[in-house]
Amino acid sequence: MHILVTNDDGVRAPGIAALAAEMAESGHEVLVVAPMVDYSGAGAAVGPVHSREGVDYQSHVIEGLGDVPTYGIDGPPALAVILACLGSFGPRPDIVMSGINHGVNVGRSAMHSGTVGAALTGAHFGLRSLAVSIKWGDDPVPWSSPARLATSLIPVLAAAPPRTTLNLNVPDVELGALKGLRHGRLGSGGAIRSAIHDTGTVEPPHMTRPPFPSGTLRLDLTPLGSNLDVGPDTDAGLVAHGFASLTPLVGVHEAGDEAKATMVAAMDTLYEVAGVGPGCDVTEEAEEDLATG
Repeated sequence: MHILVTNDDGVRAPGIAALAAEMAESGHEVLVVAPMVDYSGAGAAVGPVHSREGVDYQSHVIEGLGDVPTYGIDGPPALAVILACLGSFGPRPDIVMSGINHGVNVGRSAMHSGTVGAALTGAHFGLRSLAVSIKWGDDPVPWSSPARLATSLIPVLAAAPPRTTLNLNVPDVELGALKGLRHGRLGSGGAIRSAIHDTGTVEPPHMTRPPFPSGTLRLDLTPLGSNLDVGPDTDAGLVAHGFASLTPLVGVHEAGDEAKATMVAAMDTLYEVAGVGPGCDVTEEAEEDLATG
């Protein structure tokens, strides 16, 4: 299998080295393309591509990877996936492996994660993808645990339908210390737990309601997975209790019947405002445009 390995922590991050090495040692053809710098929280962003002449890249050497082609790009991980899928760094990959992120991507955080965003971008190109993360912990981080789990899923992904995307989150323990593996329901919590105005002084009564002056919002970023009060069947809850969590994801797609009533009402409103559509005159030129595509 031709596997693209990327991440959002940067091409020099230890997680990407562990993941790429494990897959290369398993006999797979590996290509590493990742941001030159940390793009955590970038989601599926590609950056201001319309205002730049191109994307700079630089060959990189990861110790222990031998001759595995490795490139750092001046852009976020989703852009790295797009460039690789367009053949910029060789043959189009079969599978996208994104990670290993240092810190879990669970609940609402998965939507904003550059690691997950890269995997979902691969799915947009019809590829099978896996995002893999390990709970934040002090050194030595047991990178081999998520690396081995991710590598074991390559045959499963290869046989899966196109656009399959899985999100794997692993506790910071050695593989033998895992309590188990479960299908984790995507939680509703996020990494930002609260945001409080901080002006450096006690706020007078007239500043307790908007509009506020300029200042700083102090964020509480208590890591998800450290809170045992989350639902035990959620991705965050499972990791908090020592289980690895696997969650199937889908990216941007057209809504189904659940949006039908809203669409009918919205279209009727737009017809009326724009003066087109049912009950309105449509020019012969417009009809010809639709007929010819």
